[in-house]
Amino acid sequence: MAISALDLFKIGVGPSSSHTMGPMRAGALFRGQLLTSVQPADVARIRIDLYGSLAATGLGHGTDRAVVAGVLGFEPQRVDPDLMRESVDAVVHGAGLDLEGHVVPFTWKEDLLFHRESKPHHPNALTITAFDADGGELATDTYYSIGGGFVVDEAQAEAGETGVQDVEVEFPFSTAEELLQTCSLHDLGIAEVVARNELAWRPEEETREALLEVWRAMQACVERGVRQEGHLPGGLRVQRRAPELFRSLNARDSVPNLITRTFSAMDWVNLYALAVNEENAAGGPVVTAPTNGAAGVIPAVLHYFVRFQSGASDDDVVDFLLAATAVGMLLKMNASISGAEVGCQGEVGSACAMAAAGLAQVMGGSPAQVENAAEVGLEHNLGLTCDPIGGLVQVPCIERNAMASVKAINAAQLALSGDGRHRVTLDQAIRTMRDTGRDMLSKYKETSEGGLAVAFIEC
Repeated sequence: MAISALDLFKIGVGPSSSHTMGPMRAGALFRGQLLTSVQPADVARIRIDLYGSLAATGLGHGTDRAVVAGVLGFEPQRVDPDLMRESVDAVVHGAGLDLEGHVVPFTWKEDLLFHRESKPHHPNALTITAFDADGGELATDTYYSIGGGFVVDEAQAEAGETGVQDVEVEFPFSTAEELLQTCSLHDLGIAEVVARNELAWRPEEETREALLEVWRAMQACVERGVRQEGHLPGGLRVQRRAPELFRSLNARDSVPNLITRTFSAMDWVNLYALAVNEENAAGGPVVTAPTNGAAGVIPAVLHYFVRFQSGASDDDVVDFLLAATAVGMLLKMNASISGAEVGCQGEVGSACAMAAAGLAQVMGGSPAQVENAAEVGLEHNLGLTCDPIGGLVQVPCIERNAMASVKAINAAQLALSGDGRHRVTLDQAIRTMRDTGRDMLSKYKETSEGGLAVAFIEC
């Protein structure tokens, strides 16, 4: 299996790649399949059933609204958030589901059901069924949102597919050890190996422009995040902090004072991460990196590099994202990037490892040092639970991205201070993350049944 950089870095909407973007894609897939198999006028009812983690935290993540948006024809990579919100609100208030001019009645509390039991292939599952006027099934399918916006249907899940197009690349690798061997044998850096592999999907210039578009989307997300005031949606009344921190840092950094500037770089890193994840929590456009819940880490570290590294260029941005892609591929292939499957170690931990690798790459690190940076970043997130309060991607998710961003920078610094040799390999850390996720109780894996989610209620 090969995974493209553009599979990992997808422009979409918040607050969750697995609970929002994935279900929206599933709804759109079902709509497309339905309209090619039956006449819209034959559809009298559509029912949506959410299972497992999608049911447990679906309301907080906006899963219900997302899948309805998908059935209406919205897709995360091209969605207008305001238009989507208006369209779904109309359904909530009785407008029905529009199938190419034929309106199917839809009663929110009767046609959208939540089931706490899980389906066999993944905790994030949903089934969509269309019925005729006599109650007979016209079409039905079950979809699994497996993390990072990737979706597979029942047949694909049965076949063990991962939602990724299977292509033949120049330098296939499935472990970090194989990647390092490839780099040594062909005298290539990690970013170069991934760049050569991307040619299997598209010309080099198209990949470069697409990755720079990803970077522009990350920058736009930060720019929006530092200008939006007020509280985040949901019942927690979480105050946006990025705008005030942005004003404070600009005012402080305009005065040359060594004492007040001591933590300047770290403060800016915190700002970038907070800005992105506050936008994500508000349902704004973000880049999965590799998920929405961890969307702030890679942009924060990349902003840090561009802001504080003299001479940083677009070539560096592309190399950063390509090196991060190599690590993200290994994590998805050999463990998981789904919080519902392995906890937040699979989301924020993966993003931390990817960001550390990207930073080590553009700071001149050897392949061994880049691999070491990723291992350090992942190792020190092992066991991290996913326990969002109220099912909202806010507490502890927003601050967690800021913490992981600083950790990624430190991981790169530690790796670059050595020669790449270290005791625990990235492959071993990834296997440990996978095994830890399997051993983790389900209440700590995006169900809001344990951890901080419960502690907050008890207080």
